Amino acid sequence: METTPLNFQKELSVCKDGEDCQENGVLRKGVPAPADKVESGQISNGYSAVPSPSAGDDTQHSIPAATTALVAEVHHEERETWGKKGDFLLSVIGYAVDLGNVWRFPYICYQNGGGAFLIPYTIMAIFGGIPLFYMELVLGQYHRNGCISIWKKVCPMFKGIGYAICIIAFYIASYYNTIMAWALYYLISSFTDQLPWTSCENPWNTDNCTNYFLEGNVTWTQDSTSPAEEFYMRHVLQIHQSQGLQDLGGISWQLTLCIMLIFTIIYFSIWKGVRTSGKVVWVTATSPYIILLILLVRGATLPGAWRGVFFYLKPSWQKLLETGVWVDAAAQIFFSLGPGFGVLLAFASYNKFNNNCYQDALVTSLVNCMTSFISGFVIFTVLGYMAEMRKEEVSEVAKDAGPSLLFITYAEAIANMPASTFFAVIFFLMLITLGLDSTFAGLEGVITAVLDEFPHIWSKRREWLVLGVVIICFFGSLTTLTFGGAYVVKLLEEYATGPAVLTVVLLEAVAVYWFYGITQFCSDVKEMLGFSPGWFWRVCWVVISPLFLLFIICSFLMSPPHLRLFQYTYPPWSIVLGYCIGTSSFLCVPTYITYRLIITPGTLKERIMKGINPETSTEIPRGDIHLNAV
Repeated sequence: METTPLNFQKELSVCKDGEDCQENGVLRKGVPAPADKVESGQISNGYSAVPSPSAGDDTQHSIPAATTALVAEVHHEERETWGKKGDFLLSVIGYAVDLGNVWRFPYICYQNGGGAFLIPYTIMAIFGGIPLFYMELVLGQYHRNGCISIWKKVCPMFKGIGYAICIIAFYIASYYNTIMAWALYYLISSFTDQLPWTSCENPWNTDNCTNYFLEGNVTWTQDSTSPAEEFYMRHVLQIHQSQGLQDLGGISWQLTLCIMLIFTIIYFSIWKGVRTSGKVVWVTATSPYIILLILLVRGATLPGAWRGVFFYLKPSWQKLLETGVWVDAAAQIFFSLGPGFGVLLAFASYNKFNNNCYQDALVTSLVNCMTSFISGFVIFTVLGYMAEMRKEEVSEVAKDAGPSLLFITYAEAIANMPASTFFAVIFFLMLITLGLDSTFAGLEGVITAVLDEFPHIWSKRREWLVLGVVIICFFGSLTTLTFGGAYVVKLLEEYATGPAVLTVVLLEAVAVYWFYGITQFCSDVKEMLGFSPGWFWRVCWVVISPLFLLFIICSFLMSPPHLRLFQYTYPPWSIVLGYCIGTSSFLCVPTYITYRLIITPGTLKERIMKGINPETSTEIPRGDIHLNAV
């Protein structure tokens, strides 16, 4: 976007390549330009030049330096910014810390060697996850664009990455909010004197229902089910009315109402932009930590809690020799920090130009990893209590993974604590707030991308754009609200989003580090922060981070997960369907590259060169630069 003061003509004096020059008090920096000409008012290195007056006007006069500085300042005000630094930090933390920190990390940790797992987890975070996290914050803050239009300033040929990210965000919204709808249903059901998943005397219970916590001897057989399991499967999901993916059954009206309420909260939290959502996250991002602390203290006082903690942290050093442990560590830190979803680009684009995003990357990454670690204590103190009550080993109690760990095992433990209603309410409220933060972020990434790509259409109609995105996500969620919706959630989670986003981020890293250039990227960092990244960051960005992503992708392709949920084994055609859904988003990248090469004039070499060189400048939104140039 160009800034033209008054009605002056767009004429610039010529600067020599590689030299800085000054005209009418305006700083301009010259670099070797790409094959095509630089547009008026723009400099090829990404700086925006404020046009100077020329003799073409009826009255010749000069513009004082202070006036040109004022123009830059006015343009800076055009893009919305965070109300304060805390809004940004809490938004990023709320995005990175989600439901996966509560259920996935503890399960992955004890399954892969307990305390020994922290070694590969930390290594993968330092050399893979955090550098990618830092990269996206830098890109977003410097270029100040969403995940689609930013590529015009970086590497235009890879613009399809932005479209792929938006499609992936839609797939995630199609199942992620359904899990929050389950939590909301549990929350509403918790406002009773006796929690409904504590007895076998409800209409949805079967003859196999057996209550562990009844006084006296209880005979447990292979066909026995707990009240919490039947409440989750037969009342909330109603999965017994579905035969599998081939017959999902009808739509649950209860869950439909819950997800409508979820989307209503989402809409009114983000419809006005980051200044609104930045205030909401002060509640939704901080309350989970208060609740986690309460649950941790309560769990630590339960009988048998030490057994769960011991099981959680007991190191199994021989596990470090298994490749699968390192793959799980890499995948966990990647999906926990969340680069590649367009969210960090969007959030950072609303920062002030000289914000210390380096410090932000380190702080938010550390908070995210520590939250995952502490969540393990919250979960396993309760699992130890369950094992103590059942007179079983913790390994037998901790068989459930994913949502079942929260909605069956943990829910059952809470139901048999003193003050069970209170702890159930705050626990499921915590799950909802964790999910809301991530949904705010995911949809904001899409909305920012569309606003920046089509400002002439949507810049004054943000509320309608947000409404349209929310409605599309709601209709996309309908398949997950069916009686067999849990099968769809599992399929989308494992196949439709994971491999696709890994591939997209790998291409993003290659485009930024190799085509845009690590030298130019580090120069951008120095321009913002005043210092250039050291050799550690350069090596990680150019070599280690791409290898980190390639390692996860190859491991997934060589040993794809065998899907099974409850007693249902996914048929082979469903795996093919999952791959097709995942590929549908990734196809945006080669499709756009082909389209770009076709429409660009010139020889093949010229087309490629134009496709990998920035075509649009990046504006420096700091008025003080112009003032210092006087």
